[in-house]
Amino acid sequence: MLVKTKAIVLSALKYQEKSLIVKCFTQSDGLKSYFVPNAFSGKKSNQKIAYFQPLTLLDIEASHKNKGTLEHFREIRLAAPFHSINTDIFKSTIVIFLSEVLHHSIREEEKNETLFSFLETALLWLDTHDEMANFHLILLLEITKFLGFYPDTSEADLPFFETNEGVFSSSQGLSCLTGHETFLFKKLIGLKFDSDQKVFAGTERQLLLKILLDYYSVHLDGFKKPKSLEVLKEVFS
Repeated sequence: MLVKTKAIVLSALKYQEKSLIVKCFTQSDGLKSYFVPNAFSGKKSNQKIAYFQPLTLLDIEASHKNKGTLEHFREIRLAAPFHSINTDIFKSTIVIFLSEVLHHSIREEEKNETLFSFLETALLWLDTHDEMANFHLILLLEITKFLGFYPDTSEADLPFFETNEGVFSSSQGLSCLTGHETFLFKKLIGLKFDSDQKVFAGTERQLLLKILLDYYSVHLDGFKKPKSLEVLKEVFS
């Protein structure tokens, strides 16, 4: 079946010497993996590889056999070329980190247009704004809405957050955040992308990042912490 759709690149794995296996989150069909032959050969190889950088927004035309095998692109073009993400070390590090998280988190092989639209809007926001120190934290938290484990905030006045059930608690059980951690977590819940970026100190961001990744680990079987985590910590230290 020939499909025209937008797609977000989650990962690109080199296969043998000249080819790539590219995993995309598509607007039309959810997760899809594509085989790109000769990505590293020919006059336009650099152009081909540029399409498959982490979280690149693409317009694609592809043949979908929908048999659980690798699909094939017919045509590819950039849907919205980034102006700063690929040249700003902070933004590019964030994007590499988030692409790893999404690679291990999104498992839907079916359409989820609301999640696609959210990710597309968020990436375009990142590309056009310079104050983005909390962007990755807000995005990680917001994505849990689509993955099914966003915190229940109906009793957010309680002093402890219980991570297994995703609820706030009056007492501190074994799977609860501390009072200080819960305070920071509540503050994060109230933020938007364009909120004041200076609400957290660097050490607080590091703590929140650990909390969020641990929370993902609790709720997603087999979730792997990104290899780029240490690089992210280094860049934002």
